[in-house]
Amino acid sequence: MINTSNGMISTSSTSANPQSPGLKTYFKTPEGRYKLHYEKTHPSGLLHYAHGKTATQVTLANLKDKPAPSTPTAPPSSFSASSGVRSAAARLLGGSNGSRALSFVGGNGGSKSISSSSSRIGSLGASSSSNSMINTNFDGKGTYLIFNVGDAIFISDLNSPDKDPIKSIHFSNSNPVCHAFDQDAKDGHDFLVGLSSGDVYSVSLRQQLQDVGKKLVGAQHYNKDGSVNNRQNNYSAPDLHYISISCMLIFPSFILFNRCMSIAWVPGGDGAFVVAHADGNLYVYEKSKDGAGDSSFPVIKDQTQFSVSHARYSKSNPIARWHISQGSINGIAFSTDGTYLATVGRDGYLRVFDYLKEQLICGGKSYYGALLCCAWSMDVKYILTGGEDDLVQVWSMEDRKVVAWGEGHSSWVSGVAFDSYWSSPNSDGTGENVVYRFGSVGQDTQLLLWDLEMDEIVVPLRRCPPGGSPTFSTGSQSSHWDSVIPVGTLQPAPSMRDVPKLSPVLAHRVHTEPLSGLVFRQESVLTVCREGHIKIWMRPGTSESQSGNSETILSTSLKEKPLLSSKTGSSAYKQ
Repeated sequence: MINTSNGMISTSSTSANPQSPGLKTYFKTPEGRYKLHYEKTHPSGLLHYAHGKTATQVTLANLKDKPAPSTPTAPPSSFSASSGVRSAAARLLGGSNGSRALSFVGGNGGSKSISSSSSRIGSLGASSSSNSMINTNFDGKGTYLIFNVGDAIFISDLNSPDKDPIKSIHFSNSNPVCHAFDQDAKDGHDFLVGLSSGDVYSVSLRQQLQDVGKKLVGAQHYNKDGSVNNRQNNYSAPDLHYISISCMLIFPSFILFNRCMSIAWVPGGDGAFVVAHADGNLYVYEKSKDGAGDSSFPVIKDQTQFSVSHARYSKSNPIARWHISQGSINGIAFSTDGTYLATVGRDGYLRVFDYLKEQLICGGKSYYGALLCCAWSMDVKYILTGGEDDLVQVWSMEDRKVVAWGEGHSSWVSGVAFDSYWSSPNSDGTGENVVYRFGSVGQDTQLLLWDLEMDEIVVPLRRCPPGGSPTFSTGSQSSHWDSVIPVGTLQPAPSMRDVPKLSPVLAHRVHTEPLSGLVFRQESVLTVCREGHIKIWMRPGTSESQSGNSETILSTSLKEKPLLSSKTGSSAYKQ
C-alpha cells in the first residue's frame, strides 16, 4: 500500500507496480496540492516481455442506467473456469459501481451479429456456447477505466480502490493498440478496439462486463486481417525506425502498414467512426453496416497529396478512404463540435481538416522529427501537439500556425491534453483575461502543467508572400489572414527565434516508466505509463468521498465547463 505519512511511496507497494522510493505521493501547484489517491494496474502475473509491442492507452467510460430490454438476451462467450475469472466475476457482482437486475441485448444488429460471431471473431476464438456463464444480475452501471497491455484489454472499476482489473479480454494473434468509447451511442455498440494487425472491432461495453469469459462477445468485425489495407498496392513504405514510438519491434511488413494507430468515434456521427493506420490512410466506417462488406478504392496516384475516395457500393464498409500522408498517422483528435479533425504523423506535420467538407484547412511542421499526439481546446481555438522534438506546441486555428512552444521535457512528448475543469484561484469571473491550463507527459516520466495566457503572447512574425507586409499581433488576429495563407497550406517548421516560449508551472516525476497519456477529470488527474500502470491524483480540495461519485461527474458534458480563468503566477513548481 501507499504510506503517505512522509509523502513518499513505501517499498511495501504491490509487486505488480514497483515504484522508486523517491517518488512522492503528491505534487504542488499554484492552486494547491494534488494527492495520489490510488493506482490501477494489470494482474501481477502478466509477463513483462508482452508489454513491448504496444504502449498502454487509457479510455474512460461511463455507463448509465439502461431500461430492461423486451427481447431475449444475447448469448455470451465460452467460460474458462479459472480462479482469476471467478475472482473477477465476484468483484463485478459486488463492485462499488452497483448491481441491478438487468439483462442486455447487444446492439448493431442484435442476434445477427451474435449468431455470426464465431466466424467474424476469427482469431479471437469467441463462441456462442450454451454452457457459458453470464452475470445476469449485473447491469454494468458505473465509471470504468479501460486500458491495453500486451495482448489484452483490461477494465477496472474507477470507483474501487482495488488495483486489479475486474475484467480482461484477450486477443490470440494480435495486440490491441487503440480504443474509444462513445458516451452518446444510440444502441449497444459503444466501444471500439483497433489491433496491430489492422483488425477493428465494435462491441457493447456493458455486454462485455456481463459476460465472465475472456473473449469478445457480440462483436462486429471490420478490416479482417487488414484486408482493406492489403488492397492498397501502390504506396511507399514508411521507415521502420519512425513508424511510431509504440512500434519499435520488428514485425512482418504488412502488419506494420496495416497497424491501427488511432481510433475515434465521430462526434454526432450517428455511429460513424474513423481508424488511422500506419500506411498513412484513414478509413471511415459506419457501425450500422456489415463489417465484412467489400470495399475497393482506386489506386493512390500521388502519395504526397491529400485525397479522399469513396466506396463504389452502398453496402461497402469502410465507406471512405482518406489518404493523408506517406508515413504513419500517429494520432487523431476531433474538435468537440465534430467540425474539425486533427491528425499528426511520422512526417512531423499537424493537419487540420474540415471533416464534413473533407477539406484540408491548415497545418504545419514540427521543429524536429515526428509528431506523436494532439488535443483540442474546448472552444476549438487551439490545438496541442507533442512529439520527438521534446516540445509542446500550441497551434492557433485563427492564426493557422504555432503561437507558443512549451519547453520543459527532456524526451519525447507522448501525451497532451487541455484541462477543461481548471480555473485560476485568482479568477474574478469576468472571463476578460482567458488562461488555458493544459498538461503533457513524456518518455522522461514527467507530468508537466502549463498555463497559457494569450493576452501576454505576442504572435510571431507571419510569413508573407513577396511584397506582403509582415505583422505582429497581441491577441487580435487579422481578419485578412485567409488572403495571406490560403486554405490548405501546410506551414514549414518555424524558426526557434520566431516562437514565444512557455515554462511549466509544474514539473513532477510521476512514474518510473515512460509515460503514454494523461486524462483530466473534474475531481482528479490520471497519468498512464507505457507498462500499464495508472495513477489517480486528486485535485486540491477534493475529498475522497467526492471521488466516489465519478459517474455523475463524468456524465456531465464538458461543454458546460467554459475554459476561462484570470491571470496566474508564473512560478514553476519542480517536484
